[in-house]
Amino acid sequence: MSEASASPLARQNPGFAVPFPLVIAGLAFALVLSVTIAVLMGPVPLPASMVWQVAFARIFGGEGEWSAAQGNIVWMIRFPRVLLAMFVGGGLAAVGVTMQAVVRNPLADPYILGVSSGASVGAVLVLGLGWFAFAGAFAVSAGAFTGAIVAFAIVFVVAQAGGQMSPLRLVLAGMACSYTLSGLTSLLVLTSDNRELARQAMEWLLGSLAGAHWNDLGLPAAALAIGTIYLVLNARALNALLMGDETAATLGIDVARTRRHLFVVVSLVTGVMVAVSGAIGFVGLVVPHAVRMVVGTDHRRVLPVAVLSGAILLIWVDVIARMAFAPVELPVGVITALLGGPFFIWMLATQRWKKGEGA
Repeated sequence: MSEASASPLARQNPGFAVPFPLVIAGLAFALVLSVTIAVLMGPVPLPASMVWQVAFARIFGGEGEWSAAQGNIVWMIRFPRVLLAMFVGGGLAAVGVTMQAVVRNPLADPYILGVSSGASVGAVLVLGLGWFAFAGAFAVSAGAFTGAIVAFAIVFVVAQAGGQMSPLRLVLAGMACSYTLSGLTSLLVLTSDNRELARQAMEWLLGSLAGAHWNDLGLPAAALAIGTIYLVLNARALNALLMGDETAATLGIDVARTRRHLFVVVSLVTGVMVAVSGAIGFVGLVVPHAVRMVVGTDHRRVLPVAVLSGAILLIWVDVIARMAFAPVELPVGVITALLGGPFFIWMLATQRWKKGEGA
């Protein structure tokens, strides 16, 4: 397929005949219900009515018929974790949708630009060598975000070297950077004298939402909100890019400029999400395809539905991760791989993907 040709994604079915407002309303209701149930689930049983009573009391002031311990469990432990899952899941899904459109590759995901590998190096440098100690409790997140941005900058420069940046050059540069930084991460872990580093690095690399606090939510919430608004405002440009560079140019899109801006935005959003949760895979790969099966390929619909769907998915994945083998918690990335891989294979098989065809 030439660089100017349309992506297979652009030839997908128009989606099921479900009214778009009904889809949004249903997903919004499912999201609120998922948050409620996820907060309830845990080793300490809680009545269903307590979740939002505690939340409203903490926000607006007031007392209720619950103990201080119950209030702290709901508000200080479970709510931050569930909300972090919501923000990260929504952000990764939105980035996945965008990357698949911009590089016109149905297998693209948020980590195709080497951002997660760069974040891994930054996190390991903090865990093993104590870098960014000045950041205190946010040291790992600061190191991971810095590593993610450095990795993207390298990929961006390499992809533009010698001419105009194209999707193919960007993907190849991202793969090269990802492999190199993954090797560097392994080298740092294997040569470190810190015996705990391997375990800590593995936990981070597989993704985890454990230990989330309210202080952790501001940045991912802002990244999700600002990033989603920007992407939705550029939905028409994404639709045009999905059809190929030549088609986009004839529609008045400055292809090179638009692609650069989109890459910067998705890299920043991905960097923030990886910094607070580790590298959680498959969300940004599977959700966009599933959403397109329902609402078609128009990004004015795909993006908001993907954000809600990704949020719901990661909330329930985290519930499984912390409840399936309680009291032992599994890394979230393990569950997304175990569920996402077979689902993606099933989706490809049932949609009869062939060369040149979409889902």
